[in-house]
Amino acid sequence: MSFNLSFPLISTSQTSDDEHIKNTSHITIIGGGFTGLTAAYELTRQGFRVTVLERDSEVGGLAGSFQVNGEKLEKFYHHWFTNDQHVMNLVKELEAEDQVVYRPTRTGIYYANNFFKLSSPLDLLNFKPLNWFNRIRLGLFALWARRIKNWQKLESLTAKEWLLTVCGKQVYQVVWEPLLRGKFGPFAETVSAVWFWNKVKLRGGSRAKDGAEMLAYYRGGFAALAQRLADSIAFRGGEIKTNTTVEGLIVKNGRVIGVKTANEMIETDAVIATPALPIIADLIDPYVPPEYSDKLRQIQYLANVCLVLQLNQSLSKTYWLNVNDPNFPFVGVIEHTNFEPKETYGGRHIVYLSKYLPETEELYQMNDQEALNYAIPYIQRMFPEFSRDWIIDYHFWRAHYSQPIVVRHYSQLIPKSTTPLNGFYVSTMAQIYPEDRGTNYAIREGKKIANVLTKNLKK
Repeated sequence: MSFNLSFPLISTSQTSDDEHIKNTSHITIIGGGFTGLTAAYELTRQGFRVTVLERDSEVGGLAGSFQVNGEKLEKFYHHWFTNDQHVMNLVKELEAEDQVVYRPTRTGIYYANNFFKLSSPLDLLNFKPLNWFNRIRLGLFALWARRIKNWQKLESLTAKEWLLTVCGKQVYQVVWEPLLRGKFGPFAETVSAVWFWNKVKLRGGSRAKDGAEMLAYYRGGFAALAQRLADSIAFRGGEIKTNTTVEGLIVKNGRVIGVKTANEMIETDAVIATPALPIIADLIDPYVPPEYSDKLRQIQYLANVCLVLQLNQSLSKTYWLNVNDPNFPFVGVIEHTNFEPKETYGGRHIVYLSKYLPETEELYQMNDQEALNYAIPYIQRMFPEFSRDWIIDYHFWRAHYSQPIVVRHYSQLIPKSTTPLNGFYVSTMAQIYPEDRGTNYAIREGKKIANVLTKNLKK
């Protein structure tokens, strides 16, 4: 499937040398997630001919969607923070600000078989698993972390080392350690303090004046924003080909000149690759020194699974429930319809059960029915009133390369956007450090790589 609406660009008879470069150069972008789409959007605005190749049936990447009662819903839960400036700027450029909604949310923790609300400073003061002193200490830590500017000083520390020092043993064991283990599993004790600092800073900066957390969502879901972006690309003559897997490159004299798919060879002047680094390494292996491919493979990833339930009743009033119970297999229970109203989905309550894990684990290998059967006893333990007959429908989604493992001195592992293969550029979720992956930074990186490529073509 492809989108191809061609409109005339600037007349070449009236262009300067730079404009002539723009109008004659063809850029191929591998990957139709938000990084690839934003890069294509920027390049078509500058007059380049662009082709985006996406292996899935729709654009959006990890923000891809499926149908729930006629409405599109993300396969993996998504929202924005109110301080996600890059996505907000893009929405403004697309003249879609009226499609963004802002809502307060309820956050909580499941610990020691109990539910605790943690949406405001007052909730924190009432968080009884911590003694009074450590409740204050945890609150001050969140405020202090947001004021840290020189994150480079944290690069030599793991999150565990840093948190034990600044929060103390009780706060670490009750609040942070279960979340780290739930999120990173076997990598929990190697995760960088920088990764953790950024998470605290980002979430703490998305609050209303009363301290309550505020989040943003796009009407129609992230699929609607991705489609609006795709429509803008097509309007300027760009082409988006879905259901298209890149099988190889055509290289001549050390420069990429084409991209091979199952159906065709696409001539190109440059390539931007946005998939996970191991996938890119496999693609360019024959054309770069072995040590370069090895560096791309140094960064490890965790997979993610999301069991998405459509229910006829609500599990709780909490939107985001962190599970601080090592015996519960999912790190979070996210009841989406405590954020986006259930009426959007015909009255159905939407619940995500999320787990990060190596792709070799048994849960990742399960089919949809097996995953549901596996999860139900745990859901019933947490929510005793829950019954299987609440389930209207369900889906089990998997993503192989979901979360890069950010370790100490991660900045030294990140590859540059340029590569030893001339004309081949790399822009992925593993390169956005010190920030963590997310739509906001995918958009930022898409614009950045488009500008890097433009400058290089002008040389």
